[in-house]
Amino acid sequence: MHCPVCRNKSTRVVDSRLAPDGSSVRRRRECEKPSCGYRFSTVEEVDLINITVIKRDTRREAYTRSKLTEGLKQALQKRPFTDAQFHSLVQKIERDIQKERSGEITSIRLGEIVMKHLRTFDKIAYIRFASVYHSFEDLKKFEEELQKLLKKRR
Repeated sequence: MHCPVCRNKSTRVVDSRLAPDGSSVRRRRECEKPSCGYRFSTVEEVDLINITVIKRDTRREAYTRSKLTEGLKQALQKRPFTDAQFHSLVQKIERDIQKERSGEITSIRLGEIVMKHLRTFDKIAYIRFASVYHSFEDLKKFEEELQKLLKKRR
């Protein structure tokens, strides 16, 4: 790990702490260059490497976290949540993707995983996401999805 101040190649870990949910490790590091000694933090988490998303039209593309986070941010637009809550949501979704234990996942399955987590995270965001995911073409189908959500709530 390079020092972000002097770009020295040699840094050492001073302290490591596991995140409360156990999904990442926060490390305090210190530059070993005597004239610098800058301290900084890094976060280490599992990376979803080599997962291919199979689209509805059978195209294949590499999974990217940024695409997932952008979709979630659109659904959660103007909804109350903290950065920590959002980060936890993304980690839970990615953990479920990893549980599939395959190098491939269909966009349909990925959408189901996202909706499962959004349903408990924020009901409004869930409905927003579901309306795009299911491509509701009329008010009747949208209403049916709302009714399902309301029944599960009771």
